[in-house]
Amino acid sequence: MNYKIIGKYIKDLKFNIPNPKTFFLLSKDISNYKINIDIESAQVKQNIIEVLTSLSLTTTKESSEKIETKIIYSTIIELGNNKIEKSEMEKIILINVPNEIYLELRQIFIFLFENSGFKDIKINETVDFEKLYEMRKIQ
Repeated sequence: MNYKIIGKYIKDLKFNIPNPKTFFLLSKDISNYKINIDIESAQVKQNIIEVLTSLSLTTTKESSEKIETKIIYSTIIELGNNKIEKSEMEKIILINVPNEIYLELRQIFIFLFENSGFKDIKINETVDFEKLYEMRKIQ
């Protein structure tokens, strides 16, 4: 895969615990939340692509007392040549780049929770982006 990461930064961050009741409910109901990962990309200029990897926590049950968390991490990559096939480009954007930045993104997300009083937040240390890519192709 012919690319290199030339920049990374937090593009957007939302971490909202609206009130003390939600804070205490979250401590007990953290298992009712699930992690969502989303990946998008946009061409910045020729051979430069921005890959946006977002990590969010959403509730699995309806409740008026819920937290809102989402971090969008921007990774700017430079492609090595002009003639990259679409399938190779998809693999760079949906597998390679997320694999390279996921630990850093996870660390930031956990830092936010731990410094908000949630020491028991568990987020997988690894994500099989290749498996997610293959599942996406089937759908």
